[in-house]
Amino acid sequence: MKKILIIPRIKIQNANALSSPYTIGFPAMTAWLGAMHALQRKLNAKNDAFTDLKFNSVAVVSHAFNLHTYKGSGDFNHSIISTSNPLKKDGKRPSTIEEARCHLTVSLLVEYSGIDQDEAQDMLEPLSSLLYCMKIASGDVLDFKTPQLIKIKTEQETHKLMTKLMPGFCLIERRDLVQAAMIQGLDGMDALLEYLKINSNCDVAQKKEGENDKIEWLQTRKHSGWLVPIAVGFQGITDLFSADNQRNPEVQHRFAESVVTLGEFIMASRIDHLDKMLWHYARPENGLYLCKQNQPFTNTLEQ
Repeated sequence: MKKILIIPRIKIQNANALSSPYTIGFPAMTAWLGAMHALQRKLNAKNDAFTDLKFNSVAVVSHAFNLHTYKGSGDFNHSIISTSNPLKKDGKRPSTIEEARCHLTVSLLVEYSGIDQDEAQDMLEPLSSLLYCMKIASGDVLDFKTPQLIKIKTEQETHKLMTKLMPGFCLIERRDLVQAAMIQGLDGMDALLEYLKINSNCDVAQKKEGENDKIEWLQTRKHSGWLVPIAVGFQGITDLFSADNQRNPEVQHRFAESVVTLGEFIMASRIDHLDKMLWHYARPENGLYLCKQNQPFTNTLEQ
């Protein structure tokens, strides 16, 4: 049995779409888990009854996504629509570092533990007020529907819940595709591009008498699913050490870089077990600080 907190249809404005130093799109999974961890800490401090509350894992269901980019007529690439805030004292625009932003609507499913159902009901009122004061993926929370608490025991109950989340797309991890490509000899970046690239082939159709040649461009991808690059954590690139003026003097510091792998958006109706969409923090190992799924998703359409 799983105890789930559902926060439906959260409308977020100007979220950070620069999910890693070299990818733009849906906010990084670290942002969603980080937001729920921050919410848990606020609830822990709000009431002694919530001291033992823990948010163990989080699932993200996307309902709408609007990336702030523009592509004019004849342009080859999209351009980022950026802002210059705040303006200078004389009203002129300051020089800026372009930051990709997006508006989106998501539902969050949070697996919790540490408190019983009655105590959890008391959590809903302060939770709603705290959410409006928070940033999620660096974006402002504009609105959300009433949070709910449910218990999921059977596959039928899971399907019933997924029906309520439609239309929506669950973000799942597909590192298995990257690993398979790397076994065949590709490095990590080439493995990503192998599944993200679009191949265009020119097909010249046979012409009928009196007609000009008909040219058609066929676009194909290696995988038929809706694959995207996603940032899932960090890789330490230095040893642990203590730095001056670090945020927490009791925790050692290290420099790190983003870890990017493949993710896939699938229809919520295809989920038959919540562990196939829930993400959690993995225990640090070999300098890797990763967000992982509770259970790998098995795509029966590929078998």
